[in-house]
Amino acid sequence: MAFNDALFASGDSSIHRIDPRIRLASGVAVTVPVALLTASQPAWLAFAFGLLLVKMARLDLIRVMQRLAVVNVFIAFLWVFLPFSQPGDVLWSLGPLHASREGIDLALLITVKSNAIVLALMALLGSIPVQDLGPAMQRLKAPDKLCHILLFTYRYIFVIHKEYMTMRQAMRARGFKPRTNRHTYQTYAWLVGMLLVRSWDRAERVRDAMRCRGFRGRFYSLARFETRTRDYGFLAACLLFTAFIIYLEFTSKGAL
Repeated sequence: MAFNDALFASGDSSIHRIDPRIRLASGVAVTVPVALLTASQPAWLAFAFGLLLVKMARLDLIRVMQRLAVVNVFIAFLWVFLPFSQPGDVLWSLGPLHASREGIDLALLITVKSNAIVLALMALLGSIPVQDLGPAMQRLKAPDKLCHILLFTYRYIFVIHKEYMTMRQAMRARGFKPRTNRHTYQTYAWLVGMLLVRSWDRAERVRDAMRCRGFRGRFYSLARFETRTRDYGFLAACLLFTAFIIYLEFTSKGAL
C-alpha cells in the first residue's frame, strides 16, 4: 500500500519523459513567483499555464478535480471572511456586515493563485515517482534532512494510517459506538495517544535498524537521470513564462 497512492506518477506523456530534476526545478521556478503575485491578470495566466501543464501530462481529470476540490474547501473559508474584513467600496451588506469590492478581489486572487499552483505541482511534481523525487532533490543539492523528511513522511504515513484503521477495527469489535458524550471523547483521545506512542516506537525501531545496516545520513540511489536537449527547452519555456508574469506584475503596478 505504501507507494500505491502516487496517482499521477505513472504515464507516458511528454511531461513524464522529462528529467525529474528539470521537472522539480521547473515546478519551483513557476510556483514560487505565482504565490507572490498581487495582480489578477498574471494570476489568471498562471492558472491557464497550469491547465496546459495538466493537459500535457495527460492526468486523469477526475482525480485532478478531486484534488482541486479538497484545496478549494479550505479556500472557501476565505470567501466567508475576506469580503467583510477588507476596507473599500461596499458592494452589498448583510446586516452589520459590509462586503467590499477589494475583499472579493483579494479572495478571488488567492483562489486563482492557489488553483494555479496546485495544477502546476500536480503536473510537474506529482508526475515524479516518490522513489525518484528524493534522489532528484539530492542531485539538486537540496538539504539531506529535507529529503529524508519527505521520503520518510511519504513512506510511513500509510503505515500509520494502517495502524489507525487496525485500532478503529479493534474498537468496533469491542462494541464501541461513537456518540456525543464524555466516554467517546476520552476514547478518541486514547486512540490518538496510542497512535503517537506506537508511531514513536516504530520510529525508534526503524532508526535502530537503519543504523545496524550502516546508514550514515544519506540515501544512495541506483536511479540514473538523463537530461536531454528538449528537457532544457522545457525548463527555458517555464523560465520565460515566469519572467513574463513577473513583467506583467510590475507593469500592472506601473513600476515599468
